[in-house]
Amino acid sequence: MNFLKKLFGLGSGGQRADNGLYVYVRPKMCQEVLRLRVDVYNHLSLNDDESGYLVRKEARGSRCPFPVTVTLRFDRQRNLTGREIENGEFVTEADYAAVMQPAPADQDQDSSAGASSR
Repeated sequence: MNFLKKLFGLGSGGQRADNGLYVYVRPKMCQEVLRLRVDVYNHLSLNDDESGYLVRKEARGSRCPFPVTVTLRFDRQRNLTGREIENGEFVTEADYAAVMQPAPADQDQDSSAGASSR
């Protein structure tokens, strides 16, 4: 049993390192921003000439019918060297955070609800 805990990182009590590279994209004709995660130690494939790695991810938002395809290229040390996107655009983490923030509560509804309960 300890073997399985060590294998899956459950026995040490500490958290496993996140080897993820996060890429933020917006599909064409949509306002939704997607966050894609690429594990640089598990998701990459050696390219044909063995000079580096690549990964291709396709994603579709929950409110957008258009899929976006992202191709990322890496050198032999797994450093990002290039990126391409089809049917969308790359955006920043700040754009993603802005979309993910909940809409502020309407102050007028809160004050009128409190006044009617007296």
